[in-house]
Amino acid sequence: MTEINPQLLKGTLDGALLLVIARHETYGYEITENLKTMGFLAIAAGTIYPILQKLEREKFIKGEMRKSSEGPKRKYFTITELGQARLTDFLSDWKLLTYAMQNLIKDKDNV
Repeated sequence: MTEINPQLLKGTLDGALLLVIARHETYGYEITENLKTMGFLAIAAGTIYPILQKLEREKFIKGEMRKSSEGPKRKYFTITELGQARLTDFLSDWKLLTYAMQNLIKDKDNV
């Protein structure tokens, strides 16, 4: 599988993280691994943590430090109501973008 161009990812990572967190309470490393299994191979943990901090500052997610049976404490994240609303907006924007891009690609194929 080829990697997604990092420039294309920039505008979508916030939404991708909100989607992962909306599924279930999770922590940074688990989010990174989840994204990798979904095809986001080029995303490093060093990219994820600043976005998580930003989403938390913006009140889209809530973080809570907890003990871990496997080592040091972990910060577990849950999505907030504000985050759910942001995710709904993101998905709406994404549908419009993919619709427009699909139209452009179809048009190119007909040239």
